[in-house]
Order: sequence, then structure tokens, then C-alpha cells
Amino acid sequence: MSRFQFVAENSTTYPVKRLCELVEIERSSYYAWQTGTPARSARAASDGELLERIRIIHAEDDAQGVPRITAELNDGAAPEDRVNHKRVARVMREAGLSG
Repeated sequence: MSRFQFVAENSTTYPVKRLCELVEIERSSYYAWQTGTPARSARAASDGELLERIRIIHAEDDAQGVPRITAELNDGAAPEDRVNHKRVARVMREAGLSG
């Protein structure tokens, strides 16, 4: 659990100001984290969809690494649907897929 999550879960019981002092974060940082929650959720959902596409490609040939999988994902994709090799590497690393 992150310090921000701790503050969020206990903010109904204790004042945010006191909780932030306790875990040594600035209140502005907490509120910025709270504002970014929808974006983090959307990125996590998008990464989940990307992981499924990566798993399909990886299952066909598990010897493929990040560059080849990225090329396969971007082959014929519209410009707004293209993915960066760094994102592919991060998603694969988090999923425990060798790349």
C-alpha cells in the first residue's frame, strides 16, 4: 500500500492534514495523486488490453523479444493505435514475460 493510498483509506476517520503529516507527504501531493486516479485506472485497463495482445503474439513464438513484438503490434496499425517499444517492454516485464 502506498502512503497516498493509506491517506485515502483513512481520510474519512482522520483529517487529511494530520494523515499527510504522519506519512510525511505534502497535502498538495496527495490531492494531485487523488486527481490522477482516473488516468491511472484508464492506463491500467489499456495496459491489460495490450498485455492480452502481447500474450497472443508471444504464444505463437516465445523467442520473440520486445522489438519484434512491437513491430508485430504496429504492423498495419493506425497512427493512434501504435505502441512504443518502451511501453511494450514495461508491460512484458510487469507480466513476467521474457523479452
